[in-house]
Amino acid sequence: MSISLQGIIGRGEFERTLNFSVADGEVLAITGPNGSGKSTIIHTIAGLVPLRSGQLQSDNITWDAPDSEQWVAPENRTCAVVFQDLRLFPHMNVISNVAYGLRAHGVAKDEAHSRSAALLARVGLSSFETRRPNELSGGERQRVALARALVVEPRVLLLDEPLSAVDIASRAALRELLPEVLGSFTGATILVTHDQDDLEALATANLSLI
Repeated sequence: MSISLQGIIGRGEFERTLNFSVADGEVLAITGPNGSGKSTIIHTIAGLVPLRSGQLQSDNITWDAPDSEQWVAPENRTCAVVFQDLRLFPHMNVISNVAYGLRAHGVAKDEAHSRSAALLARVGLSSFETRRPNELSGGERQRVALARALVVEPRVLLLDEPLSAVDIASRAALRELLPEVLGSFTGATILVTHDQDDLEALATANLSLI
């Protein structure tokens, strides 16, 4: 089992009780209306929002358990996030954006750039290494964010509305690319989406927050 959460998530006055797990190779879609806690789940797993109570585990390692005062800092969790707003660094070129996580964990520059170049090739951006984010389309920026998440070889991949901010053509292209990329990912994936087509194309299971 790669990731499991049993407990209460919350932000501000919002709280929700959850109990779910995602195994390696599975893609769990989380759907529901605005304000139902979809992004809060992503942020809780990533360590950006603490659990109110209960337990969050990955591969039987406890990441968050407030009742027993157990906590793993975000940078030490084996997960990676593609945020809805992407959060690319505007002053860095594409290859440096993708390599950022590796460099932050002490990987030498040459190795980090070599691994990043391989991921960029997988997402169809091998000729974009020296461009800056403002020179890319929305779909291209989304591919950069996906490559940056995957290059660190996470055990858990968190995708927060990955196709929401792109045009129709880019959405269709990414919907074709993502099953191939996720099919070769050996960990667990959690996908937040509002789109029924994304759910049908990408997910192996669905958690509906109603």
